[in-house]
Amino acid sequence: MYRQQIKKIISVIAINNTTQQKINFKKTQQLVEKFLHIYSKTDWEVSIAIVGDQKMKRLNKLYRRLDKTTDVLSFRGGEFLGRYLGEIIININYLQHPRRYQEIFSRQPSREYLFYFILIHGLLHLIGYEDDSELERKNMLDLGRNFLKKYCRS
Repeated sequence: MYRQQIKKIISVIAINNTTQQKINFKKTQQLVEKFLHIYSKTDWEVSIAIVGDQKMKRLNKLYRRLDKTTDVLSFRGGEFLGRYLGEIIININYLQHPRRYQEIFSRQPSREYLFYFILIHGLLHLIGYEDDSELERKNMLDLGRNFLKKYCRS
């Protein structure tokens, strides 16, 4: 008798926190795995780097020619790199100023919630979403909020 072997495909998620700020690695990994599962990318790799203001400012200037800090940068991988979806770089210090996000949320979210929101925003960029127009931006913000509402208890 022939037995079909079912193998579970596990995503590879590398998280590098270069700051002194604490993050919940387990919850971060679970959210990324859930996201990858929902968007049919379960066998892809993702890198996440947590940095501070100065590092983010340097990266933003180098890659976007903007001499200022930002909350998140996403660099898409692609098929030519195997199953590497890309890298998300999050400026953890930027999230300490929740007023920057007033227009997005009806009430002030926690720093932890903002971290996960920006993480999901970065993942949406990696799978091809853009926020160059107001309509695209609104769509991405809605997708991020809805994802967290459904899958993140924070």
